[in-house]
Amino acid sequence: MSRYILRLSCPDRRGIVAAVGSFLLEHHCNIVESAQFGDQAQRFFMRVCFDSEQGHSVAALQAAFTPIAEKFSMQWNCYDVARKQRVVLMVSRFGHCLNDLLYRYRIGALPIEIPAIVSNHRDFYRLAAAHDIPFHYLPVNPENKPRQEQQLLEIVGEAQVDLVVLARYMQILSPALCQALEGRAINIHHSFLPSFQGARPHQQAHDRGVKLIGATAHYVTQDLDEGPIIEQDVARVDHAMSVEDCAAAGRDVECAVLARAVKWHVEHRILLNGHRTVIFR
Repeated sequence: MSRYILRLSCPDRRGIVAAVGSFLLEHHCNIVESAQFGDQAQRFFMRVCFDSEQGHSVAALQAAFTPIAEKFSMQWNCYDVARKQRVVLMVSRFGHCLNDLLYRYRIGALPIEIPAIVSNHRDFYRLAAAHDIPFHYLPVNPENKPRQEQQLLEIVGEAQVDLVVLARYMQILSPALCQALEGRAINIHHSFLPSFQGARPHQQAHDRGVKLIGATAHYVTQDLDEGPIIEQDVARVDHAMSVEDCAAAGRDVECAVLARAVKWHVEHRILLNGHRTVIFR
């Protein structure tokens, strides 16, 4: 028995759920999980996880479903759950998110494969080696940035990468690279933005006496840190905490938020709705 995920969005109208259900019944499929949502703009979103009793291939299911998709003007895809998403991790010199993702990957909490770790510093090459993951050192400066970004795209293409995760990668991606990775690159940043931008954000926040520290995971777009938001969370802080305590709390939140965002993406739980996201958790 094979398990698949059907994910779709289309203009909202009567009969969509019935058509999907009838299709699965006719093809001897059993629904394991189903979620749907219709927004105020009359857009319908749906994610169905199902088992195929006859072991249909993804290609066969896609071919058979295409007439229904065309009838309802769907944006859709069908995924084989057995195929793990291939994820490249990018990092600079803050390794907490990288460490957290690698641990979740090692214990099987993230259903992914990691064909490469890319960094503009050498700090974590030993960590990559400890997990038997190729490490690519791509130092970036204004003169070589286009060449290094092209090399990154070559890594992504050769490794057949589904997702690029900026696990505290502290370089701004060019508009061309953002466009090439549209919908398949996730970034994490502290939620002090835009209030505390630039260097030493935790010091700035501590000086202002903030009571909440947070993090935001979002898709990468050409508009810096303004892509569709996937997940956010906060931790409380108080007057007794030092700058270092605030930074530590921030790191914990960043790890948890990024891990949830990556998990939801690779499980095909996220659908884009303009600048917003619909997430079937």
